[in-house]
Amino acid sequence: MKYRKIMKDLREDNDLTQTAVAEILGTSQTMYARYERGANELPIRHMITLCRLYNVSADYFLGLNEE
Repeated sequence: MKYRKIMKDLREDNDLTQTAVAEILGTSQTMYARYERGANELPIRHMITLCRLYNVSADYFLGLNEE
């Protein structure tokens, strides 16, 4: 899914580690890595938090719009 690449790119563009983002989400680094790999589906509550963190729309985060 496209959102996994966007999620990773946003994290890297903001110079954040998986551990730092996992702490913001209240989860472990291992679980966050599983979200980025696609081994686990990203919960909606985490997607909302990430959109706010990176100041992007849900449409952008999901790859539905390039803005």
